Amino acid sequence: MTTRKYSKKAQEKIGEVMHEFKEGKLKSSSGKKVTDRKQAIAIGISEARDEGLKVPKDSTTKK
Repeated sequence: MTTRKYSKKAQEKIGEVMHEFKEGKLKSSSGKKVTDRKQAIAIGISEARDEGLKVPKDSTTKK
């Protein structure tokens, strides 16, 4: 069994998004303030994917 790997740049991107979340400045696509930690992480992963960074496939689905 192998561990999923995020690239360093992807980790940095997710870190930046989490920093925005902690400051209360992170907004969802609808423009509302994000208050859920899991949603903030999902936004960070999504933005990293959009930039073409190395992010593992969806880990929420279990086999």
